[in-house]
Order: sequence, then C-alpha cells, then structure tokens
Amino acid sequence: MNWTDIEADLKKILTPKRFNHTMNVVEAADKLAHTFGCDPDQAKLAALLHDCAKNLSDEQQLDCAQQHQIKIDQVCQNDPQLLHGPVGAILAGERYGVKDPAIQSAVCFHTTGCKKMSTLDKIIYLADYIEKGRSFPGVDAIRQMAETDLDEAMIMALSNSICHVVQTGALIHKRTIDARNDLIIKTRNLK
Repeated sequence: MNWTDIEADLKKILTPKRFNHTMNVVEAADKLAHTFGCDPDQAKLAALLHDCAKNLSDEQQLDCAQQHQIKIDQVCQNDPQLLHGPVGAILAGERYGVKDPAIQSAVCFHTTGCKKMSTLDKIIYLADYIEKGRSFPGVDAIRQMAETDLDEAMIMALSNSICHVVQTGALIHKRTIDARNDLIIKTRNLK
C-alpha cells in the first residue's frame, strides 16, 4: 500500500480524534527527524502507522498477540492496550505491507519504550508524546528539550510517564523502566 491508501484506511478504522492525533504525530515526527538526522520519510510512515492497532478491543489485542507469539507479560495481561504497539507492528506488515524492521520497531515500542532504542524509535515515542494536541503538566518543557537533545527529552518523557502511571495506580511496564535506565546510563556515562 502507498501513503494515500494507508491514510485512507486509517481514516476509516480510527476515530476522528485518533486520526487527528496520528496526523499530529506525523507532523512532529517529521520535525524531529529533520532535527536529529533521521530519514523523514521513514519517520513519517512510522508515525502514520504508530496507532494502527489502537482501536482494537482488549480481546482483539490479546488474540492477535497470541496468534503471533508476542509475549504477553503480566502487565499487558492486565492492560491489553499496551499491546497496541507490538500488534501495530504486526499490522504494519500484514495489513499495510510495511516490512521495514526499523519502522516496525518504532511502532512496536512507541508506548513503552525499550532498551537500546534507535533514533527512529525515540522519534516516534517522543512525537507521540509531544504532538501539538497533547496538553498535560510538563509537556512544554519536554517539547523545548526535544528541539536540541533527543536523549534528555526521552528521559524527561519516560520519567513523566512513569510518574503519571504511579499516580493512577496502574502497573508500570518493565520496558519503560529499562528504557529510562538505559538512557540515563548512556547519557551520564554510568557503569
């Protein structure tokens, strides 16, 4: 499928609010890609696809994950919507014909993050987090940091996300903690 076909399909399957969010993420990813030397076409396509599985029900998320041998840990079992990244990576390939492993990785980890994130992974995570439609405490500071330092902006976003999840009483995914720790070790030259 080409861009136009993917966009048209997403417009049909996503809610108008989710589709608008997706287009905002595309815009943010394009800007971040240019700032941090990543292929803008790759970033925009990953951004377009990042929530392609978001409107699937919990049961559909779990079923798809099981069919494709995606490990369903206890956190995802209790919050199946966390699977929309890994399931979205599957849909990117199966439904939309996007087989680029870098794009699939960025879609897969855009919600939880992970250790050793690529520049594209970070761009999609951040674009999703800071797109212009987002409004929550701390987002402006993260947007500002994202203009100059991708890793520091990621640390800020991951920290903010962890604090938010703690405040809501929900489970924190281990990949999110691993992503934050990995970036802190890397940027602070810790052992």
